[in-house]
Amino acid sequence: MSVRALNLETPESPPWRRRPAALCAVATARVLAKIPPRRLRSVLEFARRGARPATEAETLRARNDVVSVSVPVAGPRCLQRSIAVVLLCRAKGFWPDWCTGVRTQPFQAHAWVAVNGRPVGENNEEVKHFHVQLTVPSRP
Repeated sequence: MSVRALNLETPESPPWRRRPAALCAVATARVLAKIPPRRLRSVLEFARRGARPATEAETLRARNDVVSVSVPVAGPRCLQRSIAVVLLCRAKGFWPDWCTGVRTQPFQAHAWVAVNGRPVGENNEEVKHFHVQLTVPSRP
């Protein structure tokens, strides 16, 4: 039996005043991560309405806030993490690109956020091997 090491991100802890919003985003994302992909995309497209495109710094800050309040989100739950990040960004009035994709060798699925086509807080070398399947871009 092999035990796979769990990679946890270790961001800086945000100030207390930013934690409640991040916790709400993580809790909402947990529910949304369980709905079918087509419906999830519709929900996120609706949420995106009226938001301006996010900057890389804004998106990274939201991502760090989300990862700092939830151990599962800091580890293997990329779908929940990416949903929580876009929801937290939207609560602040902006929206990054939300993406999901797959790769075949070896098969793996992944979800991430990006700004101007560049993944935020992710290893760019790994993400470029994924074929994008669903996206909710910052500009409709």
